[in-house]
Amino acid sequence: MNEFEFIKHIRARAEERGAFSGLVRGIGDDAAVFNALAGSDVVVSTDLLVEDVDFRLANTRADLLGHKALAVSLSDIAAMGARPRWALLSLGVPEAVWNSGFLDNFYDGFFKLAARYGVTLIGGDVSRAPDKVVIDSILIGETPKAGAVFRSGARPGDHIFVTGFLGDAAAGLRLIERGAQLQQPSQEAKTDEARRLDYLLLRHLQPEPRVGWGLLLGEQQLATAMIDISDGLSSDLNHLCAESKVGALIDAACIPIDPLVTEITGRRALDPLMLALHGGEDFELLFTVASENVGLLPRRVDGVSVCRIGEITSEPGRVRVTEKDRTWNLEGGGFDHFNLKT
Repeated sequence: MNEFEFIKHIRARAEERGAFSGLVRGIGDDAAVFNALAGSDVVVSTDLLVEDVDFRLANTRADLLGHKALAVSLSDIAAMGARPRWALLSLGVPEAVWNSGFLDNFYDGFFKLAARYGVTLIGGDVSRAPDKVVIDSILIGETPKAGAVFRSGARPGDHIFVTGFLGDAAAGLRLIERGAQLQQPSQEAKTDEARRLDYLLLRHLQPEPRVGWGLLLGEQQLATAMIDISDGLSSDLNHLCAESKVGALIDAACIPIDPLVTEITGRRALDPLMLALHGGEDFELLFTVASENVGLLPRRVDGVSVCRIGEITSEPGRVRVTEKDRTWNLEGGGFDHFNLKT
């Protein structure tokens, strides 16, 4: 199909899922129109994914990439304590990709995740790229007036929490770099080892945004500051502390590391703690809570638990880690798009 037939095709797929309340006009005009809810603030996030920088087509599937394109933006909206509402998606693809079944499968993954969180695709663009796939994902969310959670609200004495496990996605990426491949869904007789490997690979290829936790922390005003862990705990904790003009002290023994990561990476001479500290793309939430509100936190949301890993200090810019009788400064060591040594 040509470009205009493709847009008509995607419009039909988006409309199959029904319009989310507040949408006046979606795909089909020069711009989308929606009504923001009275008494709400609009939250907007954008993410750019570039082939051979943020992903490799040889290591993933089109549907997983479609899922991830939306998941990374959902994670940003969750980190603001907001509810995701509308998405815009623009793609640049080489001619060979355009003429394959890639795009339909890509949108399969995108729409499947969008349906889980009531997100409506309301626009975007498509163009031919010279030789690499480029994906631009924009997500619009809403939060009660003045209810967004920023990185700048942490105060000395606040407790530091993270959702889920840290280091899973980095472990999955390291395994891919060492030749591990995701088994096809049709392969029924997977060994236990293959299933365990697939789990870690999918933590990198098909991340799960913590939308439920983000909504709870925002709506109940429990988080004083929040950020999603996309670049790595070391980088993102430093970002949060810099914005809040505070420091932090975390306990290495409290960092939640999946026993599966410890087992599998240990056999491959990879350090689970370093993966948890510096590995990116877990898309877990890192947040701070005032002492008096810690008891109000639920143990789990959507089956995902939280762990207290440390405390905010009054030493601006000083982020430290304790491990047994040793303490060291934690410098940002996560992913940097323009640092070729990362």
